[in-house]
Amino acid sequence: MTAFTESAERTALRKAVFALAGTFGGDYVRECVAAGRKTTELWDAVAKAGYLGVAVEEQWGGGGGDIGDLAAVMEELSAAGCPLLLMVVSPAICGTVIQQYGTPEQQDRWMPGFADGSLTMVFAITEPDAGSNSHNLATNVREDGGEWVLNGGKYYISGVDEASHVLVVARHRQPDGSLGLPSAFIVPTDAPGLTARVIEMDIAMPEQQFTLFFDDVRLPADALVGDPAAGLAQLFAGLNPERIMGASSALGMARYALDKATAYARTRQVWSTPIGAHQGIAHPLAHCAIQVELARLMTQKAAALYAAGEPGAGAAANMAKYAAAEASVAAVDQAVQTHGGNGLATEYGLGSLLVASRLARIAPVSREMILNYVSQHTLGLPRSY
Repeated sequence: MTAFTESAERTALRKAVFALAGTFGGDYVRECVAAGRKTTELWDAVAKAGYLGVAVEEQWGGGGGDIGDLAAVMEELSAAGCPLLLMVVSPAICGTVIQQYGTPEQQDRWMPGFADGSLTMVFAITEPDAGSNSHNLATNVREDGGEWVLNGGKYYISGVDEASHVLVVARHRQPDGSLGLPSAFIVPTDAPGLTARVIEMDIAMPEQQFTLFFDDVRLPADALVGDPAAGLAQLFAGLNPERIMGASSALGMARYALDKATAYARTRQVWSTPIGAHQGIAHPLAHCAIQVELARLMTQKAAALYAAGEPGAGAAANMAKYAAAEASVAAVDQAVQTHGGNGLATEYGLGSLLVASRLARIAPVSREMILNYVSQHTLGLPRSY
């Protein structure tokens, strides 16, 4: 990205993804939710086209792009009404961590699956009593006879039932019983001692959330990804892309809602005049459009900084996620208001987005924690926690 424009290649990528997603659309997702089905056909179609692997290096069969390309895929899918939540955790988090820090053997084993979409790996860091605060994580791992033994639990882990493996963040138990630095471990979802329990949610989406329990789960030595002494540095290699992807998903939802709202405002007539001609309808939608474009620009900046390895990528990724969440909530709310009573009718596909858009303010990091981060790291204010 240069001079505030995306490359011709990324622009073409966006158009191609949006066209493919348009063959599925929001109706497809709603049908899957109603029937209790997964969006497997969509995942497979996106994978077959090579879009899930755009950020994987070419030596493993990927597109050789960066997080900006993967974020563009996410945004366009969401803008067509059919986001894929597991793109955030599988190629963006897990794929990034293994590509950057995995051993050559791990990279050769796992990266081709990220590239062609045949592998789905989810990510587990949050815990009931710690959230994502790595300093308070209780899930732990110890060495035993050349293997790792994993114990503890995780909370709100997406898509475990659709994944073959989960990348688990656990702290090393020291000989004196204390807990040291965290590391990431690749765990099969069918490993003995691993139990997954569904969390019932008041949100209409195909992906489920899970609580995980690890009871003396034994793992081979090569389950560890990266340097055990590296601690948080390796984990944040995946968390900044998570924020960029979350922002892109929210932005796509905002565009989807605005497209529906403006189409309705152009055609819905009251007293022989399209309602979009009235400033009471037009101006709030215009304000939403401005907020979306501002958030898109920040998201593209965050992706560019991350791809370039610039130190400001963390702040930019957090700001992008915050701005995109606020833009999405506002756009969905205004789209519903523009439709009046029809905004809550199933036929128009907007009512369920009221809850879905609200999720962006909470996950993968809450807006309050983003404001804490910006206060401390951007403004230099004293830490409050």
